[in-house]
Amino acid sequence: MSTLETRLHDDLTTAIRARDEVTSSTLRMALTAVKNESVSGTEARELSDADVVIVLGREAKKRRESATAYDDARRPELAARERAELVVLDGYLPSQLSDDELLALVTAAVAETGAETPKQMGAVMKVLAPRIAGRADGGRVAAAVRAALGA
Repeated sequence: MSTLETRLHDDLTTAIRARDEVTSSTLRMALTAVKNESVSGTEARELSDADVVIVLGREAKKRRESATAYDDARRPELAARERAELVVLDGYLPSQLSDDELLALVTAAVAETGAETPKQMGAVMKVLAPRIAGRADGGRVAAAVRAALGA
C-alpha cells in the first residue's frame, strides 16, 4: 500500500471518529476509486503514490464539473456539497501550477522539442506530461501549448 493510500485510510478513521460526514464520505469515495484502479485491467497491481494522485486528480475533476453543472441547474446546495468534497480532495493533491509556472514549463518544452507549428503539439505534450503530473488540468496545459505554438 502506498504512503498516500495509508494516509487516506488513517484520515478516514480520524474523520469517522470526529463524525465529520463530508470528509468521511469523500475519503470513502476516494479509497473506492483507488481500489477500483488497482484491480482494473487483467490483474491486480499495487498503486504507487503517483498513481493514487492521478486517481484523486480524476475525482477532483469530477467534483469541479459536477459543481458547475449543479450551478447551471440552479442547485446551489448540491454545488456546495461538491465543492466541499473538492476541498477535501485538494488536501491530498500537489499544489496547482500558477499561470507563470505553467508558461515557463511550456516554453521550455517547446524549446526542447523545437516545435514551431500546432501540428507538433503532441511532441510538446509528451515532454510536458511527466513534468506537470497532476499539477495542472489537461485542458489548461493544452491551451497554453496551443498559445505557445501560435494556434
